[in-house]
Amino acid sequence: MSEHDEDLPESIEDLPESIEIPIDGTLDLHHFSPREIKDLIPDYLAECRAAGILEVRLIHGKGTGALRRGVEGVLTGLPYVKSSRGAQQVQGGWGATIVELERS
Repeated sequence: MSEHDEDLPESIEDLPESIEIPIDGTLDLHHFSPREIKDLIPDYLAECRAAGILEVRLIHGKGTGALRRGVEGVLTGLPYVKSSRGAQQVQGGWGATIVELERS
């Protein structure tokens, strides 16, 4: 065991239960699985709406497309999503989705 291993949790039970994500209109999904985004995206978008942020960029990366398809599936079921589209190149291109939200 190295000296750096002392800082690692011994088991998954030792990991924090939740993390704080800044509500700033950009959500990077790279560290989340398709299963996790089913709850994360609706919660994040609801917080954005409450903060008056009506255009949100979801960064899913290009990769295999699994995360992008998961994002599209989640967005389809949300009544307060006005529209969604692939980001322009300067916003991340195929690696991001722009979501326009209805006012709350």
